[in-house]
Amino acid sequence: MKPGETNPERLWTRTRRAAYAEITDIAMRLFLSQGFDATTIDEIASASGISRRSFFRYFGTKEDIVLSDLVREGEEARRALEERPESEPPWTALRNVVLSVSGPSHDHERRLKVTKMMYETPSLRSRCFEKHLQWQEQIVPEVRRRLAGEHAVEQWPDVRARSLVASAIACLDIAGEAWARADGDVPLGELLEAAFDAVGRTREP
Repeated sequence: MKPGETNPERLWTRTRRAAYAEITDIAMRLFLSQGFDATTIDEIASASGISRRSFFRYFGTKEDIVLSDLVREGEEARRALEERPESEPPWTALRNVVLSVSGPSHDHERRLKVTKMMYETPSLRSRCFEKHLQWQEQIVPEVRRRLAGEHAVEQWPDVRARSLVASAIACLDIAGEAWARADGDVPLGELLEAAFDAVGRTREP
């Protein structure tokens, strides 16, 4: 590329990201002010100054707007798990990773409102479950690798790896729901610790 020239692909990417962020922000404001189910895709498109057809170029469903961060958090969890010390048992490593990706938010009130909306809306709960299954597929290979390094040879390493990851995600889901029911008055980290402790005690040899 010659000096002074603009890369069309890079410009297109920046433009798309900016539009994606703007539509997300507008949609979330509508969801939180009038309710998820009461907000239509046509309303979101109109408020964003785009057509309904253009909306579907950015989002597959209305639910994806609310849960888009879950995909990014799944990638963060995978990378964080890979960076945990090899000396940590798989369950301990998973615990530390979940605690890290669920740390304090800079906007506590907004996070609480979004969390409540998710747990009160069946379609969001269902879509969240699908996203968490994606987490499982991302994280299981690293847990399986760590299990292979343990002194005991596992007869069914994939079954145990998937069980550990599914249990960790269940702890996250249960703690999140409890945090929402408590109106955020109890720290999410404290609820996560309680959930992981409960499961950890039942799996101690």
